[in-house]
Amino acid sequence: MKRNIIVKQDEFETLVALLEGDRLAEIYVEREYQQSIVGNVYKAKVENVLPGMQAAFVNFGAAKNGFLHLRDVVAHKLDAEGRLQEPGVAINQVLRPGQEVMVQVVKEPTGSKGARLTMNPSLPGRLLVLLPTTPSLTLSRRIEDEATRERLLTLARRLLRAWAR
Repeated sequence: MKRNIIVKQDEFETLVALLEGDRLAEIYVEREYQQSIVGNVYKAKVENVLPGMQAAFVNFGAAKNGFLHLRDVVAHKLDAEGRLQEPGVAINQVLRPGQEVMVQVVKEPTGSKGARLTMNPSLPGRLLVLLPTTPSLTLSRRIEDEATRERLLTLARRLLRAWAR
């Protein structure tokens, strides 16, 4: 199937359309006055670590440093209720000032507060969500047919096992 990407840009907005054949598959609109940094991924530097708050402030290039809580550093070690599986882990055991980290913005900066960050990025595609720091596999909720979901998960597990060898 032939795919085309059409981009229209002016001083106020950028429009991107993905056509599959003659059908519109996806459309993205970004307006100059509504630009968001939520979802963006940055290489950042830890500025200071606050053990009392179990958090760190991270310079990712914005005017204000971003806020990074311990839960957003070690999410793969949380149980179903959001508690650490290994109690006693402190933020200063995981992060140190000057350390370079990869972060994703999960909440815009507001007022005097910097953006909320995570070190557990979520990269959504049309039918798949890539969670590179999580050992589990996740499919998009858009795939509703249970047989299709199970077939895709089986294929993905097989590929992951082959890749791990």
